[in-house]
Amino acid sequence: MKKLKFTKMVGSGNDFIIIKGKPVGNLPRLAKTLCDRKFGIGADGMLLLDKCKDTDLSMRIFNADGSEAEMCGNGARCAAFFSGRPKARLRTAAGVINVEVHGNQVKIQLTAPKDIKLDIPLIVNGRSLNVNFINTGVPHVVIFVSGIDDIDLKSIGRSIRRHRKFSPRGTNVNFVQEKGKNFIQIRTYERGVEDETLACGTGSTAAALIFALKNNLDNLVKVQTQSGETLKITFQKENGEFRKVWLEGSVEIVYKGECYV
Repeated sequence: MKKLKFTKMVGSGNDFIIIKGKPVGNLPRLAKTLCDRKFGIGADGMLLLDKCKDTDLSMRIFNADGSEAEMCGNGARCAAFFSGRPKARLRTAAGVINVEVHGNQVKIQLTAPKDIKLDIPLIVNGRSLNVNFINTGVPHVVIFVSGIDDIDLKSIGRSIRRHRKFSPRGTNVNFVQEKGKNFIQIRTYERGVEDETLACGTGSTAAALIFALKNNLDNLVKVQTQSGETLKITFQKENGEFRKVWLEGSVEIVYKGECYV
């Protein structure tokens, strides 16, 4: 058994185990073990932070099921805070992003969204649905609903997450309800966690951008997450394309410790 130092952080309801450097051994297995909420520390994901030659920091994100993700918005915000730098450039598998830290408020500039598709017809659990798709570093489906608190999120989310339309990688699934002109509420079924999470940074961004497209909004959408926190997404939109997309919200360190692996 070896001791492993870690820091537990939360970004708007997403919780992460942060480890400096690269631990020896099977990383997917380590992530699955540490993220287990009964026999491990418990988290939505494990972040590995290390030095990088061409940026200030590099980040790898492993989901609770051991799979590695290209990007994690709230995880990147936690990594930015953990770095101790007021501004930094962070390398992820999805690309290099800029981060800014103001107290416990952290904002990150996401990579340019891509693969935007609106009103995709889909058969899910025997029902016809129109869904939207966008990649904000990782793939996201966005579905607009009414009565968001009453939907069967796990059943519908699981079916869409593994739908052949989005194979082989699958997708995250976001259910969204309009609350005002620039304000939406969101619930997210996260790929890799395979359950609903209290927040999803890239999912909130995906929902905000699709909402902006459908409602001709120019620069700001606020997103209320299941944790109760409202994330702020700002952007520039030109000819239906998005530039300078920023995600902002709070982060906090929960505790630091050592575990045996």
